[in-house]
Amino acid sequence: MSSLRHPLVQVAVAFALTATWVGLLVTGTEVGTVATVAISGFAVLGASFLLAWGAETAEKDVPRAFAIAVLAILAVAPEYAVDALYAWNAGAGGATAEACSQLSAQAVEAGETQLARACHDANLAIANMTGANRILIGLGWAGIAVFTVMRAASTRDTAVVNRDGFLNDAVQLDTDIAMEIAFLFLATCWAFLVPFGGGIGALDTLFLVGLYVAYIGLVLRSDIEQSEHTVGVPKYFQEWSLPWRPIVVLLLFGYSGAMIFTAVEPFAHGLEEIGLDNGIPEFFMIQWVAPLASESPELIVVAVLVNKARSTAGFNALISSKLNQWTLLIGTIAVVYSIALGGYGVLPFDARQGAEIWITAGQSFFALAILVNFEISIREAVVLFALFISQVLLEFALIRDLVELPLNSHDLLLAYTALYLVAGGALFAHRRRALKRLFGLAGDAIRSAFGREQVSGEQAD
Repeated sequence: MSSLRHPLVQVAVAFALTATWVGLLVTGTEVGTVATVAISGFAVLGASFLLAWGAETAEKDVPRAFAIAVLAILAVAPEYAVDALYAWNAGAGGATAEACSQLSAQAVEAGETQLARACHDANLAIANMTGANRILIGLGWAGIAVFTVMRAASTRDTAVVNRDGFLNDAVQLDTDIAMEIAFLFLATCWAFLVPFGGGIGALDTLFLVGLYVAYIGLVLRSDIEQSEHTVGVPKYFQEWSLPWRPIVVLLLFGYSGAMIFTAVEPFAHGLEEIGLDNGIPEFFMIQWVAPLASESPELIVVAVLVNKARSTAGFNALISSKLNQWTLLIGTIAVVYSIALGGYGVLPFDARQGAEIWITAGQSFFALAILVNFEISIREAVVLFALFISQVLLEFALIRDLVELPLNSHDLLLAYTALYLVAGGALFAHRRRALKRLFGLAGDAIRSAFGREQVSGEQAD
């Protein structure tokens, strides 16, 4: 039994989960949709374990925040690929704000002409991006918080605090993630402005990509901290000497990244086909089912970390993923669009997608108000999930004419945006001392990165 628990046996099992998918890629064998979903799904599962082990092992040699940032980028790389494809098709088809404004909404939705289809792809790029971001918070942040508390009895996670009161148990996060939360706050504030520009342009790209580059530059200057919670496979590899340890990390990152990048798209596409065959609208599938599949590696990785009593590292990964999707993803799809267009252009979207960006920014604003005091309770996680899932279900019901409401889909998005803003604003006002402390700690982290003296943040209630 003990031999089965050896780290190398666990690594071999993870590789075995990807073997059938590798066989299909190498031989070019085609199988049915259901088989493709199953085989690629197992490959994603195995690759997610390898990715998590690689990131934990890397913490021996690089700052933890940087290792997690690399993990986050690799885990959501398929999301970038899917969005880039729609942005490329939009640019190649000549979808500009002026050209698309000459078409009716019905013509764009139906893709009646090449231009109409290009305009539709531009909208799909925004829909896929906003759907992925909302899933990451509505399912990811909320679900992992609940999972962490549920697993605490077995993992003895010291970050879980048991409190009296209904659903009042909470996950406390390390204040080391203050800088990530502060950067995400800045990106969220900028996102509210994007729809006013009528599309995603150069200014959005420069600010958002620049914000993420600045963040990476700061975490690279951070100190390397040794984790006392590293166990299993990562602990085994961390004991290897140089240069073998970094070689193993690069191999784990490279192989898992390749598996995730190649397997998630067929996995998501297969789910889309199954959904479309069962009468689910294309737009709904692109916004929700495809991003859910592309976000699955990230959620699996975080679940692995939580299961090892590393909930802070798990939430750090989720926040890092949200940050890179909310900055790099938005900025890079505009660049891809311009390249395909053959010159500089602003990636256009209609009023509906503008509302999608607003509700996504509103959800992020509310979620940050929850985390501003470095904890999230089960009650808060349930509210976060309830707001997310209720909007998705109501929108689906409206699309399928299952219910009659005194508002259309666009108005529903604006209503939920207002709800998020009111709830988030009230929470920030109540926790204003925590907000001040957060930015104080983030400032300390930035000053520390440049070797300057820290200034203690004010303690919050």
